[in-house]
Order: sequence, then structure tokens, then C-alpha cells
Amino acid sequence: MGGYLPNRGKRNGAYSNGAYGVHPYILMSYTDNLESMSTLAHELGHALHSYLSNEHQTFLNAGYTIFAAEVASNFNQAMVRAYLLRENDDPAFQIGVIEEAMRNFHRYLFLMPILAQFERTIHERVEHGEALTADGLGALLVGLFNRSYGDAFAIDAERVGITWAQFVHMYMNFYVYQYASGIAAA
Repeated sequence: MGGYLPNRGKRNGAYSNGAYGVHPYILMSYTDNLESMSTLAHELGHALHSYLSNEHQTFLNAGYTIFAAEVASNFNQAMVRAYLLRENDDPAFQIGVIEEAMRNFHRYLFLMPILAQFERTIHERVEHGEALTADGLGALLVGLFNRSYGDAFAIDAERVGITWAQFVHMYMNFYVYQYASGIAAA
């Protein structure tokens, strides 16, 4: 295992890569808390999926869709949470596990669909010859948040408007909506 702790210059987030013919690799910073444990469970779901696919399929057939990948990873997360809730009867710990799960569900079932709408709209704008600017992208995303959440929350337009910039997934065409469908299927 390489350096798993956070470090200056080390990229945040987590990623699993499973190249055919070698064991999968997980890149992440682990901080010994429930969120990191859940993220590791998610990435281990990807890694196990890659390992089993590569082990039992030919090179040409070992690939899989992003949707299938997100089902496997979210299922593994759900199984780890179920294990933790079953094996640890401390109410504070159980609340922590449930809170982590709810943050994850919010991210996948609310935030990712908003980002998917954002992505679809910016593709449509480009197809119609419109220029994209940071201000225009920010205004679009703030509008989508306002439409999605209504009056339930006061939206910090400056902060919310740049949410798109923190997701490397936005550079992988139409990836983010598959988190929502993956967690629903898991």
C-alpha cells in the first residue's frame, strides 16, 4: 500500500482504476473517519468489480458501463453500512453511519441530477453555437439549484455557482447522472 494519508500536493477525492491483466489500484486519501471508510468501500466495490470482470472475461469483454460500475460500488457501500449498523450497537456510532449515508444519498440523488441537468444544458448551448463563460456557467447552476430546491434553502450564489468546477467527472461526458441511477439500483 502506498501513501494513503492526506498530504500537501496530493489530489483530493478517490478513484479506482482496474487495468486488464493487473490488480486494480485505488487512489485516495484516507483520514480514519466514517466518510473515508465509506469512500474506501465505494472504491473497493469498483476494484472488486474490475478484478472479477478481468478475471472472468476476455480482454474484449472485460469492460463495463459506468452505470454497472456505480451499481457495484454503491452496493458495496450499502453492505459495509449494513454490517457496521448490525455489529455496533452504540447509538452515537449508528447515528454517525446514518448521517454519512444521508449525506451520500443527498449528493447522489439531489446534487448529481442537478449537475446532470447542468451538463445537458451546457452541451445544448455549445451545439447551438453559444459561448460558455464562467459567469454564465455559474448563473446556470444557481438557477438549477433554485429550481430544484425552491424556497427550502437560501442559495449562496457565489459558492453554489462554482460547484461544477470541483467535479472532475464533469470532464467525462454524462457521467454524473449515473451516480443517481447506480445508487438507486444498488
